[in-house]
Amino acid sequence: MIKSLLLVGFGGFLGSISRFYINHTMEKLIQTPFPYGTFIANVAGCFIIGLIYGSSLKGQSISLDTRLFLTTGFCGGFTTFSTFSLESLNLFQNGQIFHFFIYTSLSILLGFAATFLGILIMK
Repeated sequence: MIKSLLLVGFGGFLGSISRFYINHTMEKLIQTPFPYGTFIANVAGCFIIGLIYGSSLKGQSISLDTRLFLTTGFCGGFTTFSTFSLESLNLFQNGQIFHFFIYTSLSILLGFAATFLGILIMK
């Protein structure tokens, strides 16, 4: 159990700092109320988890340790649904209705599409 906790914790650490780096970089590159960093992290995380799941459907064995590290750990720390919901609510409450609808719609649609694409690539 300790080994699993450490794998998830280290994966989460790497995922979280990766998300922070993307957010920081996007905020410097693009000055807009649209939260590009969170958007990119969510879509990329969906793609990564799709690749992992797709590889298991393909019959490629991924050890439980690797899956815990990558899915629960890295993707759990990297993707940001709670941040996504807060940022969406902030856009809505600040009257940025257009950005709210674009951000929520594209995040959900492209998140599903990225997961599906990851699975297809690994088949």
